[in-house]
Amino acid sequence: MAAVSAPRPLWGVVLLVFVSAAWGSAFPLMKDLIVRIPVEDLLTERYGIAALFLAALRPGCLRGLPERTWLVGILLGLLFGVGQTAQAVALHDLSSPVSGFTVGSNVVITPVLGLVLLGARVSGRTWGAVALALAALTTFTLLREAEDGDISLPALAVTLLSAVLYSVHTLVLGNFAAAQRDAYALAVIQLGVIAIMTGVLAVPDGLTLPQTPGDWAILGHLSIVACALGFLARSFGQLHVPPVPAAVILSAQPLWVTALAVMMYGEPLTGTVLLGGGLIALAVLLIVLPGRMLRTAGPRGGPAPPR
Repeated sequence: MAAVSAPRPLWGVVLLVFVSAAWGSAFPLMKDLIVRIPVEDLLTERYGIAALFLAALRPGCLRGLPERTWLVGILLGLLFGVGQTAQAVALHDLSSPVSGFTVGSNVVITPVLGLVLLGARVSGRTWGAVALALAALTTFTLLREAEDGDISLPALAVTLLSAVLYSVHTLVLGNFAAAQRDAYALAVIQLGVIAIMTGVLAVPDGLTLPQTPGDWAILGHLSIVACALGFLARSFGQLHVPPVPAAVILSAQPLWVTALAVMMYGEPLTGTVLLGGGLIALAVLLIVLPGRMLRTAGPRGGPAPPR
């Protein structure tokens, strides 16, 4: 069995910050594209292209894998795929900011589920980062959306289910001991499972492909940057960062959504935007500062053993 190297927290943080930026940039693009392409078609194309891209880079990545790796990869793919599909469907009846906040609530759901299901206690410092991240999400989304009227409760409930599934996904990935050796394969398996699952819904009616170069460019970004590279960076990043701090870092997605809106659509930098950005930056800094950096407590209150 391959030796597991010591965790490198800062490297893990860099990878997860990239994931947060990639997924954050994909959010408004996905919202735009589902107007012209059915949700199940877009997800099938997005994840199918991503899986094929990674498989083409390393053709032998799935050979000789242990059965447990396949089972964990399939479970991860189902968790994320159902969550992604539910979130995308609900996005038709929910504004992007409210959807982003609801999905981002997994930053709180993750430590709660970890405590209830795994007995994994979290340090006070990490809880402080969780609270800052939640405050930042509130600032970025609900405060800015307060004037837009009613919120669809069914769509909100479906999106909240997505947040729960994403939290379980984070915990399973973070506690899979063999992930370091099989991180690349795990990313490919997850992407393939999601593509197959959504393809079952999309293929009977035929796939609707992008019709313009601009839409193809958006699909390329969603597939290669957000999915292929994003899942790969997530698999390797969580080798070095425990699940709860990882959830805090990934909760910075609204910051990147706002940055994209400012750069591409000329959205003004209001005080609300600056406050939310400052809070999420402070939460991430609290996670990565030296000392008890990125360390959660074990079931008995002691430091968690290295993976």
